[in-house]
Amino acid sequence: MLACALSVLALVGLIVYELVTKSSLSWHAFGWKFFFRSEWDPVNDQFGALPFVYGTLVSSALALLIAVPLAIGVAVYITEMSPRWLRGALAFTTELLAAIPSVIYGLWAIFVLVPLLRQYVQPFLARSLGWTGLFEGPPYGIGMLAAGIILAIMVVPIISSITREVMTAVPQQQREAVLALGETMAVTMVIGNRPEIAKSLFAPGYTMASVIANEFSEATGDVYLSALVEVGLALFIVTIIVNILAQFLVWTVTRGTPARSHA
Repeated sequence: MLACALSVLALVGLIVYELVTKSSLSWHAFGWKFFFRSEWDPVNDQFGALPFVYGTLVSSALALLIAVPLAIGVAVYITEMSPRWLRGALAFTTELLAAIPSVIYGLWAIFVLVPLLRQYVQPFLARSLGWTGLFEGPPYGIGMLAAGIILAIMVVPIISSITREVMTAVPQQQREAVLALGETMAVTMVIGNRPEIAKSLFAPGYTMASVIANEFSEATGDVYLSALVEVGLALFIVTIIVNILAQFLVWTVTRGTPARSHA
């Protein structure tokens, strides 16, 4: 059992080692400027991760803005308001959404969500809120708005499940491994995949996970590959920080309270 537990630490250590060593060329070539440069030119070995960081932050923030109120509402209703005969079915259906592969969400977004956004939602937003600068540009359907919405749909089950667990004060070990906003393929399929920074949510963008998924197999140059690995290292660090903050947030709410027994 001790060996099994230590193997998990060893695996994490190996991941960190590979990310650090494989990104050394990019780190030595660009240093900290790598995260503040916007140029992404594999032909001339000039790389900067700022568009991917921006795309990740914007799509994640938009997804949370949509998903958190909805997920908390679902969790409150299931935990506190739902009749007993309906509670199990609602909880099962909500958690079943988490079992759907990301690529299925992406296909649904391409054939259903994107046309709806292109024909109805984006023109309405452009007419009513275009003055804000967040909803300007041609309504192609794909872009940061589509990525944020599909990501919100995918993380609702996770946020709802965590909220229900916090509300019922389940044991700490059942609240770990929060992988919110870790879905890659569906976002990659609808975000537009263009390394640029735009204010409008209609504009295409790029995320750190998407650029790795799209370009890793095409990276022929050493610096190109190293730059992608450094993006992966940054994403790994962000994931660790988010998980630590999530665990701290859960602890501050429950204060280590053991789970209540339910009949």
